[in-house]
Amino acid sequence: MTPMLRRTAAVLSSWAAGEHRSTARATQVRGANVTVFPAPEDVAPKVSLKNISLSYATNSKGRLVALQDINLQVRAGEFLCIVGPSGCGKSTLLHLIAGLHQQTSGEVLVDDAAVQGPGTDRMLIFQELGLFPWLTVAQNVAFGMKMKGLPRTTREAKVREYLKLVHLQQFHDSFVHQLSGGMRQRVALARALATEPDVLLMDEPFAALDAQTRDLLHDELERIWAETGRTIIFVTHNVREAVRLGDRVVLLTFRPGQVKREYEIDLPRPRHLEDVHVAGAARDILNDLREEINKSLEAEYTK
Repeated sequence: MTPMLRRTAAVLSSWAAGEHRSTARATQVRGANVTVFPAPEDVAPKVSLKNISLSYATNSKGRLVALQDINLQVRAGEFLCIVGPSGCGKSTLLHLIAGLHQQTSGEVLVDDAAVQGPGTDRMLIFQELGLFPWLTVAQNVAFGMKMKGLPRTTREAKVREYLKLVHLQQFHDSFVHQLSGGMRQRVALARALATEPDVLLMDEPFAALDAQTRDLLHDELERIWAETGRTIIFVTHNVREAVRLGDRVVLLTFRPGQVKREYEIDLPRPRHLEDVHVAGAARDILNDLREEINKSLEAEYTK
């Protein structure tokens, strides 16, 4: 088993040991056929990051500050996208929320409870997906439930439910190597959803896909988000993708990563990458992002 697969198995096992909590409620329809799950104003945020900082020891016996004084709140049922230059700590932030790493200072809270480690209320989809090649599609989806000790009949019912949700019922008995890249992404999504987390953490899940497959998966993810009411925190380098999917886009600065600006995306759903309003909003964010990219390039070439 590769290190990536060992890590995935360990994380799924840890998540399976916790208790599931579900608080999302459908309260509003925005655009055609898309239900949005906002939190009432008097309800505590689903995820809170309070004064989060993270630093590492370096080989030169110094310290590298990766994240500094991050303060961010995520509403229940919100689709939040995070963008920023390479190396700003976007993925690291997801790992802190998932409980895979510990911040140097500050607090990560989910439902006002401090995150102490992985739990079934949060699920992270890695860039590498971490699917097990020796298991069938159904067995991959069922893995976390099996580690949790759910009865076989329950697992089988949920596998059917979530494979239907991602339109992969006919590939129930296929192996990972028999699937396209987009289909593998959907298997990873079904496996994540099958543990029924409140918060879904997605780390550039569509970056390696061709444009056509990516567009189809945008539609699928938006539909699944609307149907399940999950809170999604989605990291991407693609600003237009962030605008197409997100209720809100958060821009992080170059290292140390800080919240530079937040953008409310008040556009009707469903959206498309080609929409002029999506392109316009993305252009405004990209102008701010370029400043941070330039800082990263200057730091690289002045070493």
